[in-house]
Amino acid sequence: MLELVKKNIHMNRWKGYAASQITLDDDFIVPDSMDDVDQIILSSGDITIDSVKAQTERVVVRGKLDFMILYRGAEGGLQTLSGSINFEEPINVPGLDEKDYVQLGWELEDLNAGIINSRKLSVKAIVSLKVKVETACDINPAVEVDTGGPASDVPVVETLRRNMDVASIVLRHKDTFRIKDTITLSGNKPNIDHILWTEMKLRGVSIRPMDGKMMLDGELMVFVIYQGEGEGAPIQWVEESIPFSGELDVPDMTEDMVPLVTVHIIHKDIEAKPDSDGEMREMDVDSVLELDMKLYREENMELLSDLYSTNRELTLQTEEAYFDKILTKNMSRCKIVEKVSLDQADRVLQICHSEGTVKIDDTEIKEDGLHVEGVLEVQILYMASDDAQPIQSTVEDIPFHFMIEAPGINEQTVCQLNSGLEQLSAVMMGGGTIEVKATISLDLLALQPVREQIITNASEAPMDLNRLQKLPGIVGYIVQPGDSLWNVAKKFHTTIDTIIATNGLTDKSVRPGDRLILVKELA
Repeated sequence: MLELVKKNIHMNRWKGYAASQITLDDDFIVPDSMDDVDQIILSSGDITIDSVKAQTERVVVRGKLDFMILYRGAEGGLQTLSGSINFEEPINVPGLDEKDYVQLGWELEDLNAGIINSRKLSVKAIVSLKVKVETACDINPAVEVDTGGPASDVPVVETLRRNMDVASIVLRHKDTFRIKDTITLSGNKPNIDHILWTEMKLRGVSIRPMDGKMMLDGELMVFVIYQGEGEGAPIQWVEESIPFSGELDVPDMTEDMVPLVTVHIIHKDIEAKPDSDGEMREMDVDSVLELDMKLYREENMELLSDLYSTNRELTLQTEEAYFDKILTKNMSRCKIVEKVSLDQADRVLQICHSEGTVKIDDTEIKEDGLHVEGVLEVQILYMASDDAQPIQSTVEDIPFHFMIEAPGINEQTVCQLNSGLEQLSAVMMGGGTIEVKATISLDLLALQPVREQIITNASEAPMDLNRLQKLPGIVGYIVQPGDSLWNVAKKFHTTIDTIIATNGLTDKSVRPGDRLILVKELA
């Protein structure tokens, strides 16, 4: 009795993409306890996603934009206004089923704060939402033949096998990592009266899977503007780089897995506190990172490509299956050196702080690579010579393009790209210009879908003796283009081993024009 041994392969097939842009627009009244608005200096925003619900053919995303606005009051002091704008966005995804896996990416494309009047501000923002959908599917290809049974009833089976690399998602995991530290003011800084502005950004985050854990390290860049203590004390700023490293327990993780991980800051808090002498010279930093991990494993599998019997009639059932293989995992770095001229650059006394955001505008598959185009949006805070408005800011867009090497890439390749900022500096140059240097990380995982015929079932029947008798017992054969020993043996009811022994061959390769003696197997 012939039975096929099958292997279950759990695959996640890419099902579709969808994107949507949301325009957020709201007005905010300045509280009575705050000064009138004279000038907006800085604005920043963070997107928080509260829920992502997959429904039939659509995804409903709920979240909010948390914003901060640093402004100069009519009396000349700096104050901060913060608030939130909630949103709910349905995104149509044709073919989406509720059981499909939905991955959401988001980006704050633009944030603009404007003055309506001295007691009222407008906040406008554009948020991009990108949905990627995968569906789970199980493939059960035949990998072996079991011919167990009485010796007289055992079919003599010849098998043809092939090896292939198959990549599948073996682990999805979300976890958080907390960073806590204390910043102490340097001796030349005055005590803290109150904090006006805070920023936290990640730089150079590195992820590495190990057996049972995920290792990560990087830097948390912290920038604080505060009002100095005492009457007439100037506005101060502090910039610190907090290195971090650690591990997350992930019991099912192994070192050979290929990671694709997105990291977001989901909580950030900075609080001034007294030092051991009771003076307000320290700040507690508390930040929580969320890691959304997707890990692949690629294994080499041996599948049955074909089989036949010399003493049974075999009927095979086949079907077309799609497998993924890892085409490339490439961490590239794009370096930028650009000189920019500021409006009224002659009034710039000192650069206080620079921060950047990487925005990918377009990706295009080209020969042996993925071409990436985007913009590095750089916000520069500087001291100006204008006594009435000494702190100013500007935003400069620096375009970039880069080719990520990916040999063999084509239009069917599924590209998953994460970008980040590793380094950024802005330095005053002569002639009223600023030189911006940056390093952008581009982490590409490219999967190549492969279409293969697999054997799913086989049935046997007694040998057709009339057909067997019509085949010659021995025949001379000239190898034709496209022939292999396998199809020659199968066609003439013999085996590869018999052909090799009969013809004194040293291996299993033949060339067109070779002459073979073929002897029919009777067993």
